[in-house]
This record gives sequence, structure tokens and C-alpha cells, in this order.
Amino acid sequence: MATKRRPAPTPADAAAVPLARTALPDEVQAHLEHLRFGKRLAERTLSMYHDALVRLVAFAAEAERPLTDVQPFHVRRWAAQLHGSGLGPRSIAIHLAAWRSLYQHWGRDGRVRLNPVEGVRAPKGAKPLPKALSVDHAVALAELQREPPPPSRAIDESRHAALEARDQAIVELLYGCGLRVAELIGLDMTPVADSRGWLDLDSGEAHVLGKGSKRRSVPVAGSALQAVQRWRLQRAVLAADGEQALFVSLRGTRLSDGQLRVRLAQRAQAAGLPTGVHPHMLRHSYASHLLQSSGDLRAVQELLGHAQISTTQVYTKLDFQHLAQVYDAAHPRAKKR
Repeated sequence: MATKRRPAPTPADAAAVPLARTALPDEVQAHLEHLRFGKRLAERTLSMYHDALVRLVAFAAEAERPLTDVQPFHVRRWAAQLHGSGLGPRSIAIHLAAWRSLYQHWGRDGRVRLNPVEGVRAPKGAKPLPKALSVDHAVALAELQREPPPPSRAIDESRHAALEARDQAIVELLYGCGLRVAELIGLDMTPVADSRGWLDLDSGEAHVLGKGSKRRSVPVAGSALQAVQRWRLQRAVLAADGEQALFVSLRGTRLSDGQLRVRLAQRAQAAGLPTGVHPHMLRHSYASHLLQSSGDLRAVQELLGHAQISTTQVYTKLDFQHLAQVYDAAHPRAKKR
């Protein structure tokens, strides 16, 4: 008995259904797999592209138009619908980037003759300045020492101590090296085949795979090196046998983006910081504090791994007057040896 093909979701359905659970047609899913393994896009980017492609499939189904026969006027109309539904310029730009990537891939394979997304631009929106912590808040977060909780079945004192050592090392690397979340959780204990990154404790450098699969090396602050060494001494309490990841969860496997965000938010709350602290805020803090002290825009661009200097220049627009005036070197955490 032939199975009935499930109808594609409409745009309204796509907005109501959890997009991560919505299946894509095989030919679109194959493109996502190409981005995952061929282009090595970050998981967060892949998740956003998946959601964007779900909506593209829904729009095309509603218009009764095969994906391979979509025209530029369709894309413009659908972008306008996204804007009308409340999506901001940045979200629409991500949608268009995902759609453009699909048709570029299909164009190379000869599936389509033109890219209907080429030339379509998202509406311009105000560029918000990145939010950075003050120096005092960043240092308080890095130096926080939390007392162990009462003994329980879920976690004993040794596991709590390991988690605290891990979390402190994470904060030190995010703030002391300006790493992206994907770069940090991709670190391995040692460089292995297909390793996304690792720490060279002897040279004091972090080797990471950034956006666009570009590798870079950044110096690791002395306090961060000490924190990582303390964590490595306790890592065996949590890590599963054979696990290569530097940072692992309670389950013993590589720490995920979501797990890191939850732990950082809890740590920020315990340190008395303002709400809404997230990993990228520590990267912003790294860049802002370093640029404030050094004034060397090109050097900060290299350390952050920005392809364009204009991306780094946004930090020059921040109001540095409210930041603590305790800097007497390029970075406050770098002085600890």
C-alpha cells in the first residue's frame, strides 16, 4: 500500500509548529547536510538555516510553485510577508542568506538556471551596539567561588567542585580570549583528526576554527591557563571514557551550547550581575576592554577573527567612560601568571 506524502506546512503552520521538528524535503535536507559537513557551518547557524528553509518550503507550497521554479518576485513577496509577521531585519537577512545558499548550491548542480534570491536585500534596521560588561562585573564573574550545595543524589561534592572548575575555565576563556561559543565548546584535549580546536598550554595559545572554517590562534591569558589546568585535573570526575572534548557536561560528553548558556546565566546571577548575561557578551567585553586599553583596531580585529574591519569598528562607538579605570595593560586578566 502506497504511503501518502505529508503535505508541506503553510507559512502559518511553520510559525506555529516547533521548526526544529519540521521535516524538510530530501533535496533541501541534502543541502543542509552539505553545509554541515562540506562547509562546516556552526550548529547554531545550521539551526537558523533549517528554520528559514522550512518557511521557504511552506511559502512555495502555498504558492503552488515548485522550489526549482521560484522567481525573484516570489522571494520579494515572501520577504515582505516575513516583515509583516513581525520578523526584524536581521532575522529576514538570515532567511534570505539561507535561501540564497540553497539556490547557489542548486545552481552549481544544474538544478536551477538562476538564483531568485540574488539581489534581494533585507530591510535596513538600526544596528544596536554590542552589550559589554564593566570590568568589575567581568572580573567578578571570572573570580566567583560558589560553595558546594547540600549533598544529593544528583551531584556530590566532588562533581560540584569539577563543575565549578569547568565553569571558571569557561568564563576565563570567553573573556580572556574572546572566543565564540562554538569555538570554545569545539576545543579538544589534544589536536586529533578533524579537531575543531585545542589549547597549547606550553605556548599559551588557543587554536580554534572560527566562522567560515577559518583557523586562528589567540594568546591565552595567564589566569585562563591556570583555570584550565585546574579544570583538567578534575575533568576525569565528569568525562566519559574516550571523550576528546575539553569541556564536558554532567553526562560526560561534549558540553552543548544550551548547557553552557544555562550555567553562565546561573553563575552571573550568583555573582550579582545584571540579568541577560550570555556568552557572546563576554566576547564583546573582551573586545571593548582590549580596544579601550590598546586603541589598536587592527590587532583587535585579528584577535577576534573578524573578516572585515567594519565589524570591529562597532566597538569604537561604545561609551567607554563608564568602564572601570583600573586598566594599566592591554587586558586585566592577562597580568595574572
